[in-house]
Amino acid sequence: MKKIILSFVALIAFAPATVFANEGMWFLMHIQRLNHRDMQKMGLQLTAEEIYSINNSSLKDAIVQFNGGCTAEMISKDGLVLTNHHCGYDAIAELSSPESNYLRDGFWAQNRKAELKPKSLYVRFFVRMDDVSKRILSLVNDKMTEAEREAIINKEISKIQKENDGGGKYTVSVRSFFQGNEYYYFVYEDYKDVRLVGTPTESIGKFGGDTDNWEWPRHTGDFSLFRVYADANGNPAEYSENNVPLKPKHHLPISLKGVQENDFAMILGYPGRTNRWMPAEGIEQNVKFAYPAWVEGSKMSMDKMKTHMDKDDAVRLQYASKYAQIANYWKNRQGMIDALSKFKTADSKRKVEKKFDAWANKKANKEQYGNVIKDINAYYALTNEKAKHDNYLMTMLRGSAFGVMPARMGNQLTNYAKAQANERTQMKARLVEMIEGTFESLYIPAEKDVLAGQLGLYAAKAKGYMLAPSVEALVKDNTNFESYAANAIDLSIFSSKERLLAFLELPNEELIKNDPLYKLSSDLLDHYNKKSDELKAAEEKYQAGFRKLVAGLRESKLSPILYPDANSTLRLTYGKVRALPVDKRNDAKINNYTTLEGMVKKHKAGDPEFDLSQPLIDLYNKKDFGQYADKAGYMPVNFLSDNDITGGNSGSPVLNGKGELIGLAFDGNIEAMAGDVIFDKNLQRTINVDIRFVLFIIEKYAGAKHIIDELTIVK
Repeated sequence: MKKIILSFVALIAFAPATVFANEGMWFLMHIQRLNHRDMQKMGLQLTAEEIYSINNSSLKDAIVQFNGGCTAEMISKDGLVLTNHHCGYDAIAELSSPESNYLRDGFWAQNRKAELKPKSLYVRFFVRMDDVSKRILSLVNDKMTEAEREAIINKEISKIQKENDGGGKYTVSVRSFFQGNEYYYFVYEDYKDVRLVGTPTESIGKFGGDTDNWEWPRHTGDFSLFRVYADANGNPAEYSENNVPLKPKHHLPISLKGVQENDFAMILGYPGRTNRWMPAEGIEQNVKFAYPAWVEGSKMSMDKMKTHMDKDDAVRLQYASKYAQIANYWKNRQGMIDALSKFKTADSKRKVEKKFDAWANKKANKEQYGNVIKDINAYYALTNEKAKHDNYLMTMLRGSAFGVMPARMGNQLTNYAKAQANERTQMKARLVEMIEGTFESLYIPAEKDVLAGQLGLYAAKAKGYMLAPSVEALVKDNTNFESYAANAIDLSIFSSKERLLAFLELPNEELIKNDPLYKLSSDLLDHYNKKSDELKAAEEKYQAGFRKLVAGLRESKLSPILYPDANSTLRLTYGKVRALPVDKRNDAKINNYTTLEGMVKKHKAGDPEFDLSQPLIDLYNKKDFGQYADKAGYMPVNFLSDNDITGGNSGSPVLNGKGELIGLAFDGNIEAMAGDVIFDKNLQRTINVDIRFVLFIIEKYAGAKHIIDELTIVK
């Protein structure tokens, strides 16, 4: 382990300074050693201890993971938490109804009692982390199979988790980095009483819709506000009227100074997944096989859903979150195809791997690394058609409610039917809750169309690999998929809440086994997870080969990458406010910000993506911006920085050199869509909501001055 660290430091010492300007998602515990000096040169005024401290209050105490998939930050001493509108989307939709449509019309609690509690929402505070690489890796060797290696590692991980969970107080996660060459544990504390405080109208929070998604110039007020509650002692607690607002260890002060080109910008958050270490043929597989299927399958689901959403506001609310998630990745994957193809990323990786293969087959390295590239490339050659097939199947399983639900719920109902009477009593309440929750977001006419469309697409386009037996049988019988989907759903117990609840009163195992949707869903999932012996053998070699590739690239110093891939652990990225080339679509003097003027110019009355409410237009016409206008007179909306972020960073705070909040990260630019695989220092941009626009909307548009009053504002 010591040897690895020394080589890591050596790489840093001789790396060109430009590597550090923007690229990298860094561990907070390594900031002092690896990044602090460079950050100071760029404008940081904080010590490393003020960013990450175990014993004292620091910036890390203000950053939370929001509901497992986004980032948020504490912005008041009374537990107020700020994140993106699209991160709060699920909760806002859940709390909405056709009569009280908070998603469309916005919501602002006038006092603490008026704040709304969604059924399931939590924030996760980061407590500490530590390196356990030496401890874990000392237990394994290259003579073990991957399964043997995994079993030993998982056993040790369980010990580490138990040692650090504080008797159940904390959640402990041990994560692999550098493809299994390093391990760290992370200690978290979860708070589950989180309530909606405020959200702008959808015309602000999602302005631009799918058209502007991943695009610049952007004019989106992508923010929402929640509050974290705790028991009287500040500890996590289930929802109770007796709970009180959490007093966080640290909350972020907010700067009204604004941003200028080349200002220091730092982002802390929970980036979800990058693949910067991915082999060349993995990139090629994604571009030519996996992602095109993902794009086409996603578009199928979106089109079928939207037909019904456009006809009925209630259906639109039911499917709003699901549609938004699918649409986001649909555009993302198409952007990835375009960017990775344009920049010939796979070819660039092949050049590095060719050099690695030459190094690996030198006498001193051959035994350890000689077959690495061969084994990796063989795996991808074997799985190209399967990758295409799996992505068509995956988009069906995700897009159709009846792709996964009948199999998973059916298995639980089968266990219920087999159970003794006293056991059923214990199981029943949970099953009732599951059933009722499922049908809150289910509209049968839409589901019939989605399932029929997805079955037809899968049957037609995934033929390069064997189809699921149930679908293969339908193809051989020349089945009409629309008729099949409609009949299967009409006949199934899983398409009716009433039938499922009745089943709990008179359980019958055979009823589940013979259900048409249960049989289809079970077959699709079994087929998705099935692996031939040939595939298992190739996968075994691939897993070992990929781990050795990363180890060898670091040892040989052939890779320019100095940091581990993102995996939903807390990271820090730093860079600057940085413009893109002049764009005539942007009225700003420098193409690193956008204005309310530009937003109003995009306004299209009645357009679901670009409509604006008259009160906001009136504020613009009166130039009634309060204290939030830029000193040049305009009302800022969004700004650009060159920070290195990805999905999961949504809602992350953008901080200046003093650790003051200047913005809220919410998107990237389409030109750098390959960023999850390769960082382009010239193109990579993060799109942020200017914090001044957030406060302007809260005070001047929503009239929620009481929220402004609890913030720490630096003028």
